Amino acid sequence: MKLISAEAAVALIEDGWCVVPGGFGSCGHPDALTAALKERFLRTGAPRNLALLFGPGPGDKQGKGIDAIALPGLVSRAIGGFWGLCPQLAAMARNGEIEAHNWPQGVISRMFSAIASKSPGILTHVGLDTFVDPDVEGGVFDTRGSTPLVEKVAFKGQVSLFYPAQRVDCVLLRGTAADRHGNITFTEETSYMDALAQAQAARNCGGIVIVQVKSLIDGRIDNPRDIRIPGCLVDYIVQADEADHPQTYGCAHHPDYTRNGGQRTSLPEKSFPLAKELIAYRAALELRAQRHQNVNLGIGIPALVGASAHAIGLKNFTLTVESGVTGGVPDEGLSFGAVFGPEAVIEQSAMFDFYDGGGLDLAFLGFAEADVDGNVNVSRFNGRFTGAGGFINISQSAKKIVFCGTLTAGGLEVTWRDGRLHVQQEGQFRKFGPRVAHLTFNGRTALDRGQEVMFITERAVFALTSAGLELREIADGIEVRDVQALLGFPCRVSPTLATMPQPPFIH
Repeated sequence: MKLISAEAAVALIEDGWCVVPGGFGSCGHPDALTAALKERFLRTGAPRNLALLFGPGPGDKQGKGIDAIALPGLVSRAIGGFWGLCPQLAAMARNGEIEAHNWPQGVISRMFSAIASKSPGILTHVGLDTFVDPDVEGGVFDTRGSTPLVEKVAFKGQVSLFYPAQRVDCVLLRGTAADRHGNITFTEETSYMDALAQAQAARNCGGIVIVQVKSLIDGRIDNPRDIRIPGCLVDYIVQADEADHPQTYGCAHHPDYTRNGGQRTSLPEKSFPLAKELIAYRAALELRAQRHQNVNLGIGIPALVGASAHAIGLKNFTLTVESGVTGGVPDEGLSFGAVFGPEAVIEQSAMFDFYDGGGLDLAFLGFAEADVDGNVNVSRFNGRFTGAGGFINISQSAKKIVFCGTLTAGGLEVTWRDGRLHVQQEGQFRKFGPRVAHLTFNGRTALDRGQEVMFITERAVFALTSAGLELREIADGIEVRDVQALLGFPCRVSPTLATMPQPPFIH
């Protein structure tokens, strides 16, 4: 076992290298390594001009994760899936300080295996007719006018997008423990985070594999099935302090993240704004199907749908999160990607294989903006660069999509009294308008694919039709004209307009 300090490990990184920072969003990032890399750069000015390649960009929005190394001169290029948890790196893209590309998270997840196998890249339908399409923006995420890397190609009569493989010089990964032979376990990690494929990619590119762990095992790991990264792929191991090794940025450690919860059906006691609870409840009612459904829950309000469905006795479904976790109750916020009482954990790339092939019956996703044609923006709005994450993979492949979000944002407050919903304070920003600022989801293309699309807010439910959005349900106490006034475009009202069902937690 090659045990070294974090400082010695990052001293191996050279100028111009492509580095893969491990982790899934707020879960499983090797903070000791990126902190040491930051300290080295501030002290010596080296290394310079690194390229980053990541799927769900690790971070806590407060400087942890890859934001620790979001420094001019240290990073000059980045290809990433989700940027919302690393706002400092996103700001560098927005300010034109780095070359930046936003590719679908599932494409990047699958890319590591492609790199390991020396494939030229990924050929897929994912990203067509969105901002990633070269006919739109080509996935360029910076403001310096970088040339798109994605190509649109015709192959055997079918139009696809080609994402070129990248060279990987170093991966900074994380596991739970290492034995004396360098074998790595993930027994206390929330998921596998594509770490195996990332290690294989670096090794087959002639790069180095550095793994942070929190404990060392004297001898061999007893059960070989517990090993997620074999020692033959690992070059260096760094033992980190507990403070640099939380399970998630929202929870230092929770035993239910890594053990089957049996019949667990709820989150730990948490309180959420009424608007979010109303949306989660109404969305959960879409799970009232006679047949079993495979379901994805996105970040934000959608992450609450599973607990809401269990609370009202719905059971005929299996929840999944793109981190690779199946079953249980997904956590939210800075623990999104972790699941309480999971039934199974697979590689993130394997989950996206299932998604991309149409395995999802239903997906609950958030939205920042929507327009008259049912187009959705989740990637760039109000001066923020968040990126698409797995949204494009999921929204282009699920048979039915339920977008969950408030009608307005920025200070919205609602109450329920006398059997009616009351808007105490309207949000500052309208979320529906004539045209979205960034095309993350194409409503017309979805209809052409035969997908069913809904939008659920706290006071109204819409369906996407060939004529545009149609108002299907409205909450007691809310007038149709008031909803229409907040849309910014004419909206057809269904001749069978219904009243949104009152949640059981409203008395």
